[in-house]
Amino acid sequence: MSGSPRARAGWQKVLPIVQWGAQYNRQQAFSDLTAAIIVTLMLVPQALAYAMLSGLPPEVGLYASMLPLVAYALLGTSGTLAVGPVAVAALMTASAIAPFSAQDPALGLQAAVILACISGLFLLLAGLFKLGFLANFLSHPVIAGFIAAASVLIATSQLPTLLGIDAHGDNLTDLWLSISAHLHQWHPATALFSAGTIALLVLTRLYGTRCLQQWGFNPFWAQTLSRAVPAMLVIAGTLAMHTHLPGLAEIKTVGHIPAGLPDLALPTMSPSLWQALLMPAIMISIVGYVESISVAQNLAMKRRERVRPDQELIALGVANLAASISAGQPVTGGVSRSVVNMDAGAQTPAAGLMTAIGMLLATVFLAGWLSELPRLILAASIVVAVLSLFDLSVFFHTWQRNRSDFVALLMTFAITLFINVETGISAGVLLSIGLHLYRSSRPHMAIVGQVPGTEHFRNVDRHQVALCPDVVTLRIDESLYFANARYLEQKVLEIVADTPTLKHLVLMCSAVNAIDGSALEVLEMINAHLQSLGIGFHLSEVKGPVMDILQRSHLPERLNGHIYLTQFKAYEALACFQPT
Repeated sequence: MSGSPRARAGWQKVLPIVQWGAQYNRQQAFSDLTAAIIVTLMLVPQALAYAMLSGLPPEVGLYASMLPLVAYALLGTSGTLAVGPVAVAALMTASAIAPFSAQDPALGLQAAVILACISGLFLLLAGLFKLGFLANFLSHPVIAGFIAAASVLIATSQLPTLLGIDAHGDNLTDLWLSISAHLHQWHPATALFSAGTIALLVLTRLYGTRCLQQWGFNPFWAQTLSRAVPAMLVIAGTLAMHTHLPGLAEIKTVGHIPAGLPDLALPTMSPSLWQALLMPAIMISIVGYVESISVAQNLAMKRRERVRPDQELIALGVANLAASISAGQPVTGGVSRSVVNMDAGAQTPAAGLMTAIGMLLATVFLAGWLSELPRLILAASIVVAVLSLFDLSVFFHTWQRNRSDFVALLMTFAITLFINVETGISAGVLLSIGLHLYRSSRPHMAIVGQVPGTEHFRNVDRHQVALCPDVVTLRIDESLYFANARYLEQKVLEIVADTPTLKHLVLMCSAVNAIDGSALEVLEMINAHLQSLGIGFHLSEVKGPVMDILQRSHLPERLNGHIYLTQFKAYEALACFQPT
């Protein structure tokens, strides 16, 4: 690309393809093509399955696996992230569009397209305004609880298909009640083939690669063939139904999948629909972004590459907008496909472009065959895929590490499981914010003393330290703001009451990174109170940004003491240090 180096750098930042495309070579192309073929074999059944999981026609998953992949390849910064429909986003989509699908399936499809559009706009704006930090409001315990509950919900929602019955529900209780009510209608042949399919998928996942290696395959092909088993089952199941084998006549198939590509069109402009889907779309965006950026950064570290979070927001936003104009559902980066993509040798985002071409060819030429695919194969694939996301150990580990995090995890898990998806993730976010505010409103504070023979100061309850009888040093391990300023004041009053000989109080600010107006007012009140008692009030180890704020206030000139560069200097000035 012509132009100045600065202009080229600007284009490379906006369009990462400019950078890697200029250096693209034949060896990379071959590696990307190999990865694309493997991922396409994996994505075709997943796309159909996750569309059905969303309560949408199966072809919607195929449509969501073409243009979005092209958009991400042009704008994304990860060479291995595989974008498309994923299980958790599909479950959230199903929950959001269920009221509209109940009225009219066509209205449900419109709702899914609008979800993708709103999600795309939200992610795009978040990227442009560098709001990637919003994802931080989903703490790890909340994400873990949500994914655990979602995996159980998704697996349970596939039981009716696996048993050949008609049952529905928005939460675990409703699902089990509906399944129990229709259990007498179960279809033996469907249940038998479902059990066999699940067993084969599980055994392949656990032992497939190892067995193939023992049979003489090299590690790459052993792993590739093992991961291609779902696609092989799709082919085998479709051929079995197409040849009308005995005993399969009543097994439900995917049904008609229109051949060809969807018409490009803008989503329906219905204010009521857009308003109703706004919050679910934002939730899908945040959860999808967290999942996507987590796997992208994890894989990038293994390859010593750099992923730019704000650019990833833009890329995922445009990918969802591409899904919305091509009759697709919300998309994000998938964990399993991305890992397969990297293991298969993907070198650049061009692998995603090639995968999109593969999905296009499958949609155009295989639609008629895929129409005869047994639904139970897709349901079994979903169950095996999502149950691998359920990690029981996370509950035990979180309980051992932090009880408040365990509460957040357990509440998110229970609310998602027994109420609904949106309420569960919303409650998890609010609980995380509430726990953070509670913790920061009651920050850890410690009275510290000098470690003999050093210039270091440590907590008197944890170390053997030297103390001055008339000087108390209080270290606060949190930034000071409106929510915890009164707590600091209460602690100072307790120290004054408990130390009759007190002449000097030093507030050690080494862990204070910020301070607001409310905290400044409380510091002035503490200063005035101590001055009235004839007690000096000092500060030590104040960081530069905090000092800038202090100097813009009246506290330094009114301070009944001094501000010391280090705690050791404060001890020296107050004549109570231990010689080093």
